[in-house]
Amino acid sequence: MTKTLTRLDRKFFARPTVEVARELLAKNIHFRDKVARVVETEAYLGPEDLASHARFNSRKRNQIMFGSAGYVYVYFTYGMYHMLNIVAEEEGQAGAVLIRAVEPVSNVELATNGPGRLTRAMGITMQENGVDLVGSEEFWVEDSGSVPEEIMETSRVGIGYAGEYRDKLWRFYVKGNPFVSRV
Repeated sequence: MTKTLTRLDRKFFARPTVEVARELLAKNIHFRDKVARVVETEAYLGPEDLASHARFNSRKRNQIMFGSAGYVYVYFTYGMYHMLNIVAEEEGQAGAVLIRAVEPVSNVELATNGPGRLTRAMGITMQENGVDLVGSEEFWVEDSGSVPEEIMETSRVGIGYAGEYRDKLWRFYVKGNPFVSRV
């Protein structure tokens, strides 16, 4: 018997960012003909989170973080990496989940153990910024039907400047998965 997989709806994403980050683990990201399973995420909250792009309130670059949940927020960093984020929370309250690593499922040939690597491997660029994962025919997230055996919770990567927020355990990954980024 073939298992029917369920595409995630807006209700899944319109919840607290930390919950969404944890529960995105083992979900499948579909982008055009590529499919990959999420194995590592980080949660970024609103203006109070000094590691978040929302710390400067709503600006042109980050305004999508304050919009409807389930939209893609892609930004370009270090002049070479696209970073894939998924907007969480209720509209008007900023939150986004950085997808840090994925495990290839189909048609993904390059390394995916890091946020810049996974976007390169899947072909995700700034053109995808603002895509609605709930309504798009080319980009969506589905429940894979699997649940990680053990989820690790650690502090986020590279945010030593974030004051009390640098120690928040808002990075989640599937323990023992070989595709988790090397930190």
